[in-house]
Amino acid sequence: MTAQARRPLIGVLLMLGAMAVLPGIDVIAKMLGQQGMPILQVVWARLALGAVLTLPLALRIGGTAALVPARPVYHGLRAAFLSGATFCFFLSLKYLPIADALAIFFVQPLVVTVLSALVLRERVGPRRWAAVAVGFVGTLIIIRPGLVEVNPGSLLALAAGTLLACYFVMTRAISGQANALVTTFQTSLMGGLMLSLAVPFVWVAPDPGQWGLLLLLAAIATFGHLLIVWAYDHAEVSLLAPLAYTEIITSVAMGLFFFDDFPDGWTFAGVGVLIACALYIGMRERAAGQRPAPEGIAQP
Repeated sequence: MTAQARRPLIGVLLMLGAMAVLPGIDVIAKMLGQQGMPILQVVWARLALGAVLTLPLALRIGGTAALVPARPVYHGLRAAFLSGATFCFFLSLKYLPIADALAIFFVQPLVVTVLSALVLRERVGPRRWAAVAVGFVGTLIIIRPGLVEVNPGSLLALAAGTLLACYFVMTRAISGQANALVTTFQTSLMGGLMLSLAVPFVWVAPDPGQWGLLLLLAAIATFGHLLIVWAYDHAEVSLLAPLAYTEIITSVAMGLFFFDDFPDGWTFAGVGVLIACALYIGMRERAAGQRPAPEGIAQP
């Protein structure tokens, strides 16, 4: 019997732990943005410092070969998608409460389904296409174009979900070919290196407190994604993927505590539609024998 079959409870607890800590990334990014730090600089710290923190584990697992991706162009493109998604999401927090931005970001599993059919040529039946259509209605319920003025943060959160969906589709294409922790390190490394070319043009010297926040942001991101990787060592994707939606609970609590923000009823209604559709798509994927991207809908 495999470890996955013997210890699913550990996997569940690890996944819930990851979803409890990851919204801390958003709190820090929003704080730094309010303090005037360029978002590009925050994204650079998220990836570059994250690569430094995961380096020892990557070397332990993959040796020095982990320092150089086997397919640098491919992984460079993945890093570009992840960097773009992170930038758009962090920027959206300047305009939206954390929970509202995350709610719109939940469009990501639906976009993965569309891209899987168009790019990976996976078979998507009419019921899953219907779920995608209903899910986009859920997104419209949250944004409410025509009924309220469209917030630029809503468009940025939507762009973040779409870009991260592209990242996950590329992840799905190479699923099982390399250790998840090693590929996470390589993606962070390449993203950090690419952003290092641009960040000097916007650099604002952080004070000691801001350096502490940047390091804490990278540490939370690294720890949260490690928890996800370890969770999938103990339990199946089909069990853990739905737990990613518990992140909205922590996001609401942190947004209320740190910024006195609370989503309105329309946001909760739209989130309910999106979660229901994403869970249905997940069940249909399992029935079809397709494995979703291991990271689920975790923070970029």
